[in-house]
Amino acid sequence: MSDELLVVRCQLGERGAFAELVRTWHGVVERYVGRMLDGPDDDVVQEVWLAVFRGLPRLRRPERFAPWLFTIARRAIVNRLRDEYARPERVPGPEGRGPEGRDEADDVLDREVVAEALGALPVREREVLMLFYLEDLSVEACAQVCGVPVGTVKSRLGRARGLMRAELARKGYGA
Repeated sequence: MSDELLVVRCQLGERGAFAELVRTWHGVVERYVGRMLDGPDDDVVQEVWLAVFRGLPRLRRPERFAPWLFTIARRAIVNRLRDEYARPERVPGPEGRGPEGRDEADDVLDREVVAEALGALPVREREVLMLFYLEDLSVEACAQVCGVPVGTVKSRLGRARGLMRAELARKGYGA
């Protein structure tokens, strides 16, 4: 069933539809919150779902549920990271190159290294990388979620890629 139909069913008061919506999106919300906060935070995830439950009746464009959900999640994360978001953005360091492909055991280690490198990025850059690459949101949807112009998302993506390359190179994954 499409998210749009689930949202409409929720707006009509069907409790089972909300439970299904939560089942469908809970892992995504948990992953996003966990990566942005460098670890799981059930309180923030619950805060997100409470805000979704309260706000769903007022969502005018059910087809835009995903960006709306990420906007709510981002707001909860920003509340938790307010101090970090208040700091000025950093300028990227030197760029390196990513790791070469290897066998499956190395791939598991690579995922850990990438997760650590992602965690080392400034929060704004980490956020756009996750939304764009891991959650498959468009640049326009990322801009809506982050509350910034499309050009800002593009520059943050470019900066994030450079920082990610540099971090991976620092860990010995550069060529």
